[in-house]
Amino acid sequence: MLAIAAAVVFGIYLLLDLLDVQTTDLFNFPTFASLGLLLLSLYLAGVGSGPRAGNGSSGRRFYGRRPGRG
Repeated sequence: MLAIAAAVVFGIYLLLDLLDVQTTDLFNFPTFASLGLLLLSLYLAGVGSGPRAGNGSSGRRFYGRRPGRG
């Protein structure tokens, strides 16, 4: 989810740059780059990576034969 948010941030900045929108000091390249890289680093660190083991839900469930077990 954080990687998608980072892609959205980079996409918004790309659209603003392509449309040549005059931005303020708050919405400039270093701000968007820092926000996008922060979201990507949180994603790679595993923050918000989905359900945790031990809370009753392990994410994916297999019923019957598990794939790849022969």
